[in-house]
Amino acid sequence: MRKVKIKGIYKHFKGDYYLVEEIGTYSETGEDCVVYRKLYDDGSLWVRPKEMFLSEVDHNKYPDVKQKYRFELQKEI
Repeated sequence: MRKVKIKGIYKHFKGDYYLVEEIGTYSETGEDCVVYRKLYDDGSLWVRPKEMFLSEVDHNKYPDVKQKYRFELQKEI
């Protein structure tokens, strides 16, 4: 199973880069969520369920995308 690397720089399948800051827990469900920062524009923080962060790209919806996963690790810092 794929794991999320804290302080890893990930590339989103649409081309932008993000820094994973931490794994948090959603208070309502106990679900793990990835807290990550945009490495462009305003550098804002975002949160996404871990399962979704690690999921594969929907190649039916995005047939021209070469990347297998929604977010792919590029390097660890």
